[in-house]
Amino acid sequence: MDRVSRPVDAVIEFLEAERARGVTHILLDDEAREDLRDLHRRAQAGGETRVAVPEPAKAPSPPVAVPANVTSEGESKAERLASLRRQAESWAPAKTLGTLRETLVFATGNPDARIMLVGEAPGYEEERKREPFVGSAGQKLTVILTTMGLAREDVYLSYIVKFRPATARQATNNRTPSPEEIAACMPFIRAEVEIVRPACIIALGGTAAESLLGTAGTVEGLRGSWHEFAGIPLRVTFHPSHLLRSQADLTPRRQLWEDMLAVMERAGMPVSDKQRGFFLPKA
Repeated sequence: MDRVSRPVDAVIEFLEAERARGVTHILLDDEAREDLRDLHRRAQAGGETRVAVPEPAKAPSPPVAVPANVTSEGESKAERLASLRRQAESWAPAKTLGTLRETLVFATGNPDARIMLVGEAPGYEEERKREPFVGSAGQKLTVILTTMGLAREDVYLSYIVKFRPATARQATNNRTPSPEEIAACMPFIRAEVEIVRPACIIALGGTAAESLLGTAGTVEGLRGSWHEFAGIPLRVTFHPSHLLRSQADLTPRRQLWEDMLAVMERAGMPVSDKQRGFFLPKA
C-alpha cells in the first residue's frame, strides 16, 4: 500500500538529534549527497516536498556525525598541542572504527607558524618515522618550502586523519581515508587551527580540501582562489605526490607554485623577482 511520506524528515530528525548532543558539523559521503540531490530534484519537479513512495520508505543514507570537540590544556601553544596529541593516542571515535592502524602520526613544526599545511593521512614512511611528510612526497614538499625560503621548522605540518588507514595484507601500500575516518579525526584539526591561528592554511590534495571545506570538488576546480576554514584563509593546491606522478607535465608544478606565491603574499613574506620568474618563459 502506498503512503505519503517525506524522506527528508528522517534527515531532519537526525540533524536535530545531533545538534542536541552538541554536534556542529556533518560530513556527507557521496551516497548521502546524491540522495539529498535527488530529494531536491523531486521537490523542484513537483513543486512541493511531499512525494509518494512505496512502503517501507527508504530514507537517505545517514550522514556521518562529527564527534564532540576535544579539549586542550596548558598555558602555551606547545603545551596545548601536546595535550591534543595525548588525547589523539587513545581517541575512541577513531579507535573504535577498526579501520585505522595503531601508530599515531600527529603533527610537527612551529606552533606560532604563519603557514599551516594539511594533508589527508600518513602513509608508510610517516607511520614508520612517526612524523608527517617524510616519504618521497614529503621530500618534495621540503624542496617546495625551501624554494619559498622556509624550513620545515618554520611551518606547521599536520593531517586530517592521525593514523594510517589500514588495508588487507598491508605492506607499503596506502589508501585514501574514508568519510567515517575523516569525521572521527576532524575535531583535532579544528583544535589545531584554533591553537596555531596561522595566517593561512594550505590544503594539500583533494581529500584534505574536501574535508576542510565540507564540499566536493577537484583540486583543479578549487585551487587558484581563496577559501576559508574556521575564519582562516585557505588555499587548495596539489599534493606533492601528484607532482611525482606527473613529472613530464609542467602544468601542475607551475600551478602549485602560483598557489605558493599567493600564500607567501598572504602571509606577508617577501617574494623575489627570481621566485616570481619560476616557470615563466625564458627570454
